[in-house]
Amino acid sequence: MRLLIGNKNYSSWSLRPWLLLKHAGIAFEEEVISFNADDFKARVGRYSKAGKVPLLVDGDVVVWDSLAIVEYVADKYPDKKLWPADIARRAHARAIVAEMHSSFQAMRSTLVMNFETTFPTPLLTVAVQRDVARIIAIWSDCREKYGKDGPFLFGAFSIADAYFAPVVRRFVAYNIPHPPVVASYIAQITGLPAMQAWAESARQEHDFVPEDEPYRTGR
Repeated sequence: MRLLIGNKNYSSWSLRPWLLLKHAGIAFEEEVISFNADDFKARVGRYSKAGKVPLLVDGDVVVWDSLAIVEYVADKYPDKKLWPADIARRAHARAIVAEMHSSFQAMRSTLVMNFETTFPTPLLTVAVQRDVARIIAIWSDCREKYGKDGPFLFGAFSIADAYFAPVVRRFVAYNIPHPPVVASYIAQITGLPAMQAWAESARQEHDFVPEDEPYRTGR
């Protein structure tokens, strides 16, 4: 399998399937394509007319959406148990992943993912405050319900944790206040070897992408 991704410092959608594959120990080749690259469109366009990353290529199979990618990986490697085994817990996990996939636009546009530096906590608009409060509620609820089974949202690491990993970095980078139950979860995700490897690569990029430059990233 080959995973095409964008800048590690900025591409939150790319981080999601990459982290899942790395943490699960699934072999793949990565191809990082800078959003500033003149040949970005051509390189991605060889595989998908959508022209965006992340993009998974597995033989003749091409998957160009992060949620579709993680579902494909879960189907291909059922032994990795990337969704919770319990049907109720799995439904809960899928619900919050779908919510993350389709929501929180205010937070995304204001608190852009960045691994190179940290910032003073900005003055948050009401819309961003609502997004942050909802994220905290999701994490707190999961940890209170399933924390006895392990340190992740549903006890064991799952697709849900990979999906919320970019938000963890946003909370760290912008010093977003949060309760202790959330602090322990943030520390757990931040400390993952795969997350640390991504962060180290991101810090080495030094490839500035202007805020007004449309990211060539999907979802």
